Amino acid sequence: MKVLVTGATGFVGPKVASAIADAGHELRVLERKAGKAEDAGVRAAETTQGDMTSAESVRRAVEGCEAVVHLVAIRQGKPEQFERIMIGGTRALLDAAKDAGIRRFVLMSALGTTEETKELVPYYRAKWAQEQDVKGSGIDHVIFRPSFVFGRDGGILPTFRRLARLTPVTPITGPGTQRIQPIWIDDVAQFFARSLTLPQATNRTWELGGPEAVSWNEFWQRLKQVMGLRRPSLHVPMWFMRANAVVTERLPGNIPLTRDLLTMLEAGDNVTADDSAARTFGIELVPLDEQLRRAT
Repeated sequence: MKVLVTGATGFVGPKVASAIADAGHELRVLERKAGKAEDAGVRAAETTQGDMTSAESVRRAVEGCEAVVHLVAIRQGKPEQFERIMIGGTRALLDAAKDAGIRRFVLMSALGTTEETKELVPYYRAKWAQEQDVKGSGIDHVIFRPSFVFGRDGGILPTFRRLARLTPVTPITGPGTQRIQPIWIDDVAQFFARSLTLPQATNRTWELGGPEAVSWNEFWQRLKQVMGLRRPSLHVPMWFMRANAVVTERLPGNIPLTRDLLTMLEAGDNVTADDSAARTFGIELVPLDEQLRRAT
């Protein structure tokens, strides 16, 4: 099967693209800058240069493909950027996919995306709109909502490692009782690769989490234990974190502390409501302590 992957040069993208190639599919990657996919280690049979905001480049990208795996997203930005890149870009891609006769469309959404949360932050609103547009496209589809994705060289986990290693006291936002369910990046990649041919996956939304749900308090305790650190933790009030986020949002670089992120953390537990995904896809999930060991 010839598969177009968008967003293949981000954090999760190279792993997803590699898993698709390893499964024997012919891989085409949409890249904004020539050579970016190669620099990211993506083993693509071919690349096409373009941008999600360009309907013409999106149409070129899908020509001759049978499936699309859509990973493009932004986490920070103005509301109009979420509208243009995530919502408008997905709609342009779906239009092109329908015209090209694409048989399967796989979307990466996010755990926590629901009709109830869609107005909390622009990110959730964009993810919810993407999901609804994919469902209404008439194309056979698979939608994944991963929890926190952990990996050694990207995402949020390296930031957590630095905090644990460099700060004398580990700051925990709020009471630390809300739960998360981190999933290892290679497991996420396998879900995407297998979704291309698994009949049971079709036209369903799957929540993806690791094998363990833990509170933030327990997560930090286990991370420091794996790292061999014996440092105390300090619960930091949400108002104080928000004041810091006002500053970090304006600093250069992709600093993960934003007011929107804090709003999402306040919304409740980030855990799966249905644990059937691993059984259906036949994936043995990496335990949390092993995830932490692999990343340290």
